Amino acid sequence: MSAVSGRVPVLSLDTLVRLRRGLGSTPQAPRRLTVPDGMTAPLGCDAVAVPASLGPLLMPRLPRVGCVYADASHWWWLVPSDSDYALEWPAPARYATGAVVPDVPDVPGLIHRPDGTLPYTPPIPLYLALCRLTGTAPAWSRPISA
Repeated sequence: MSAVSGRVPVLSLDTLVRLRRGLGSTPQAPRRLTVPDGMTAPLGCDAVAVPASLGPLLMPRLPRVGCVYADASHWWWLVPSDSDYALEWPAPARYATGAVVPDVPDVPGLIHRPDGTLPYTPPIPLYLALCRLTGTAPAWSRPISA
């Protein structure tokens, strides 16, 4: 369709909607929580996020606390990769594979750094503390339905 022939290209409704959606939204690059200098993560890193209101309630319930990051809405705990295997983290917790923090303008700040070189919070105590605070039975203690 050229200007020489006098024909104007016709855009479908799908194309117009796609163009409109693209005008107002600039997708943010995923942000990743990083392991602090001097620490190593030999097991890889994932993260568990909870609402900021639950963060201070979780800290004293954990026998060991690894790196914890926070922003205005969430607290994020670094855990070893695949800590979601066979676990259903209780709502409102969110599990972030690769410690990628979605939909935030800035990377949350580090608010707790453990002594030593490992950044991890043990996932099972974190899971159990979250279950207790949210009133959720751990996945392995729920009745099985046939």
